Amino acid sequence: MRYNKLDLNLLVALDALLTECNISRAGERVHLSQPAMSNALSRLRNYFEDELLVPVGRRMERTPRAEILREAVRDVLVRIETSVATQPEFDCRDTDRTFKLFVSDYSMEVLIPQALAIAEAMGSQATLQLRPLSSNPARSLERGEADLLLIPGEFCSAEHPSRVLFIDELVCVVWRESMHAQRGLSIQSYAAASHVAMQPVDINEPVFERSIQAAIGAPRQIRAAAFSFAVLPFMVVGSELVATMHERQARQVEPALPIKRMAVPFPLPPIHQAMQWHKYRNLDPGLVWLRDLMIAAAQRM
Repeated sequence: MRYNKLDLNLLVALDALLTECNISRAGERVHLSQPAMSNALSRLRNYFEDELLVPVGRRMERTPRAEILREAVRDVLVRIETSVATQPEFDCRDTDRTFKLFVSDYSMEVLIPQALAIAEAMGSQATLQLRPLSSNPARSLERGEADLLLIPGEFCSAEHPSRVLFIDELVCVVWRESMHAQRGLSIQSYAAASHVAMQPVDINEPVFERSIQAAIGAPRQIRAAAFSFAVLPFMVVGSELVATMHERQARQVEPALPIKRMAVPFPLPPIHQAMQWHKYRNLDPGLVWLRDLMIAAAQRM
């Protein structure tokens, strides 16, 4: 099919090329040989009168024109996929569909097990593929790399629909034999304490970090940082370190560890955990089922 003298089949190749910036990997992505992908790139260069990809050292980088085309082409392909490829009906008991969810370790620990239990009881054959959050969740959604985001509400894009699933509070976790456990935590002792913290890799800091700094008047004294909330309770055992984390997650591991949950000694806003999906896929029957599953899982919590 052609539009304005452009073979529309080349849009799929262009999307792969602008995503991978590598001819071989782009070919693998769309199941084309390297010579076929090289030919596609040559035709695209002729049509757009632009190199699109240029060698820089051992890498290939997008030209300014390619950067503009990248999001536009992905948007067109997402619309086509949504309009044409989406099945009019969805039965979770008779499907081979795989849903890509971008989630934090927090959501994987407190929400996803509930969702899997409900899906199993329903006889679902759908697969949930869990992936770590990217540095730009909204872009991952727009590029069709994620079917659903499970993120703090503060990170939701205004461009796409979202829904808060549940609300959680923050608590302090300390070793049961520590002086903090014996004496309690005041805002002064919290500010003077050494901390373990979750610091994401290549994405924004936790939403509550700025609130903590404002409350104690300075950054926390962080002695160890991890990329996962799940390990923080383990890291305080045997020390005077303090972890600040989600109450639900701390409560789940408390029976298995010599730790104590304590109230944060100053007000912190609650965490609103939300889900977000692409606006073009609002009526996708499969995603409607997936969203209902997450709502049911949150209610079951």
